[in-house]
Amino acid sequence: MKAVPKVNTDGFYLEDELVDDAFNGVVPFYAQPDSAAQDEETEPTTPEIAGYIVGVPLTITGLFKPRFDLAAWRVYESAVYEAQEAYIAALDQWQSKGRVTEERPAYVAPKQPDNLWTEGLTPEQIAELTKQPEPQPKLREELTNTQIAMADMYEQMLAMQAELKTLKEGR
Repeated sequence: MKAVPKVNTDGFYLEDELVDDAFNGVVPFYAQPDSAAQDEETEPTTPEIAGYIVGVPLTITGLFKPRFDLAAWRVYESAVYEAQEAYIAALDQWQSKGRVTEERPAYVAPKQPDNLWTEGLTPEQIAELTKQPEPQPKLREELTNTQIAMADMYEQMLAMQAELKTLKEGR
């Protein structure tokens, strides 16, 4: 078993799902219909896609809101389908020629895109999340007063140490 990402219909990460180790690709999962709302007399409702289970690992770390590019995945799936169809046609043609005229055709799968996982937040939203809060003016004043008081106490401590030293030497 392995954990793979589960995304909503917009491609935003929801949670991890445990699947078989051999799982790959992207498959939909469906919203559970409300069984209490359906009785024997009503027609069964068609379940709606609630999201997708994604067998493409989330390899980019540090994303604030990971988003899987479902449109790019569909383009990739279409390219794979077209490559398979072209291979089958070439193989059929090769077999019809008696298999001796040419070398057997090879299937060449299209390369899977590298950028299927992206950041789902805009740079402005990330800046808003990561900005450091400005200290309140009252807190800044209190911090300054505390630092001044600590400096005064340090000076008093040094003076007391010097006085203690002179008392010890005077004995």
